[in-house]
Order: sequence, then structure tokens, then C-alpha cells
Amino acid sequence: MVLSGAVFGGPVSLSLATHRLECRRTSWSSTAELRLRYATVDFAHAVFEYPLTIAAEAEPFVLPDGLSAAEHILARYARYARVRIASLRGVDAAHLVLADVDLSGSLFTGTVHLDQLRMEGACSFGTAPSGMRWRTWPPVRFTQRRILAEERHWRASQPTAAGGWTVALSGSGHVGPAQLAPVYRALRKAFEDGKNEPGAADFYYGEMEMRRHDRTGTTPAERRLLHGYWLLSGYGLRASRSLGWLVAAMVVTIVLLMGFGLPKDAPKQEATGTVPPGGGKVTFEIDKADPQNPTKDRFTGKRFEKALNVTLNSVVFRSSNNDLTTVGTYIEMASRVTEPVLLGLAVLAVRNRVKR
Repeated sequence: MVLSGAVFGGPVSLSLATHRLECRRTSWSSTAELRLRYATVDFAHAVFEYPLTIAAEAEPFVLPDGLSAAEHILARYARYARVRIASLRGVDAAHLVLADVDLSGSLFTGTVHLDQLRMEGACSFGTAPSGMRWRTWPPVRFTQRRILAEERHWRASQPTAAGGWTVALSGSGHVGPAQLAPVYRALRKAFEDGKNEPGAADFYYGEMEMRRHDRTGTTPAERRLLHGYWLLSGYGLRASRSLGWLVAAMVVTIVLLMGFGLPKDAPKQEATGTVPPGGGKVTFEIDKADPQNPTKDRFTGKRFEKALNVTLNSVVFRSSNNDLTTVGTYIEMASRVTEPVLLGLAVLAVRNRVKR
């Protein structure tokens, strides 16, 4: 069905079951509703001044005689069962409503007021390939998240691209991180305005990823900062990554304390003083010897227990009240700075996934 260039001067409601619907550069001067089945819709550069709804119809259309429309040919040969949006480029999305449509292949760059787009029902996006990619160096592990089709195409076009990304995307043009970051930001705001904070998390992740890879609009210092934020916690959205770094930091702290931080023996207090010959007031001076570095038997069960106690107290900013060597004191100070930060990032990631 080709409606490209058509002008609709009044309210209209269209019910279409078709393989493809082309509405490029159409003009809608009043409210409109499109109820679709099986269709892949190209809505690029359409103009509408009033609310327009594109919705997928779950049940076959009913004809005026009460019978259901014959769709057996479409059902047999349709490439996609769901209604798909192919392109929204050049559209002012301020009055656009999408309901139960597939956006995994949709082109969004160039869409105006995308943050005001309303998505109802089960609108789905494409997902990033998950799992480890061992053929790249260093190896890359992708976590599953919702992504835009244009990011998939951009990643596949990179010389160092890992496997799993779609190479060809018709009509995508030259799109890179600089163009995709605003799109992710607008979609994130659209989800947040709809009170779907967990749903907005993936688009925040995509926005930060595009900023990290953008070599034109992001300074080198900011890219390094974003790279560290991604590495430690996945931009505050990957609790498992933060907890993994926390466990690793605690293990390193325990090993260093057992090897260099705990003294050989716990220093004992000593009191010294002088008793006057004729009696009278006695003055004592209480002192404690400096902790001595161990020379052997560093890695024992008792030393492990003490090192674990010091490390666990460091995570929650508490003093362990244990005597440490000079090196051990600095190890504990470093632990009390880094490990609570990693714990906080893990808590932040959990909160970003469950908050409403």
C-alpha cells in the first residue's frame, strides 16, 4: 500500500493488513488512526499537526458483513508477524503515539521532539548481542540491552567490530555516536516522562556509550572518565560488575595485609617508672613497641581471619582496631577509599533498575 505524498484534510481511521505501508511525506491536517496488521511502515518526513496513532491490531479485521478478513496469504508469507516501523526520520513526534509496534529496525535520527513520543503497550526495540567476544583484543563482553538499529549498523561498520552485529541497514546513511547520543537522550526522557525509570535505563546506557565513543563532541579527558565509569559499574547500571570489582579489591587487600600489613606479633604495652627511696608518688610511663614486619608464616588461618576483619570494616568505613605495620596502615587507607565507592556503585545500579 503506497500513500506517499497523500494529503488527509480531515479525521481519518485506516485499517490495513498489508506487507508494507509507505507513508513518506504524507500530510495529516487532522486526527488520524492507523490500525495495522503485518505491515512494515515507512513514515519518513510525514507531517501531522494533530495526534496520530499507529497501532498494531491483535485480531483479524471484521468486514461490514460480520466476517473476518481473509489474511491467510499474509499469514503464510509475511516475513514479520508484528507491525514494524521502518523509519520516522524527519517526523515531528510531538503528536505521535505508537502502540504495540516493533521498533527494532526503525531509523530515528532526524526525528524532531522525540522526547515527546508516546509509546503504549508492548513496543519493542532491538537488543545487543550478549556474551563474550574472544576474537577481539582485549576480549569484550556485551550485556543484553535495548539498542537502536542505527547503533547496530554503526558498530558493525567499525574495523574492530565484534561479531553479532548486523552489517547492512538500508537507508541508514552516515550515522555515528555524535548523532546517536541525542536520540538515546530523547528516548530516555520519553520513558522517564512516562514514569518508566527502569525502561529508561537502557537508553541512558546507550547515551553514555555514544558519548564514550564520540571523538568529536567529547573531550579526551571526558572519554577517559566515561571509560572508567563504564569499566567499574557499567555507568551505574551493572551491579554485577561493581560487585565483581569489589570482591577483587577485597581479595587483593586481604593478600596484601597478610603479606605486609599485619605485624608478626601484637605489640604489648609496657609500663616503666621509678619508685622514690622514701616512698611517695610513683610515675609510670606506658609505651608500646612498634609493630614488626613478619619474616615467615605470613599466610596462615589466623592472619587471614585478621586480614578479613580489617577488610570488611574498611568497606563500611569502620576502624578495625587492629595494630598494623606502616605498610598495612596505608593499605587500609586505600581500602577505605576504594571499596565503599564500589559498594555504592553496586547499590546505585540496583536502585536504577528497580526504582519507579
